Amino acid sequence: MMRTLTMLGLLLAAVAGAASLSGCGEKTVTSYEPGKYSGARVVSPWDSPQYAGKQAEWDSAIQARALGQNDYVRIPAK
Repeated sequence: MMRTLTMLGLLLAAVAGAASLSGCGEKTVTSYEPGKYSGARVVSPWDSPQYAGKQAEWDSAIQARALGQNDYVRIPAK
């Protein structure tokens, strides 16, 4: 019984050690150079492949989504 607990303790310690060291290999996503932004490029939401740059189509999709989330519109009046 004691040997099983010792082995279980060693196994848990090894797993905890591996989990704590797993974050050490992360790479920086963005690097800062003074006066320059090197992160993700900023684009308009309607520049996606789904809308192909058509802002009016994107606006109507957002309006339809907002109406679908409005409880006053979804629940019928009695």
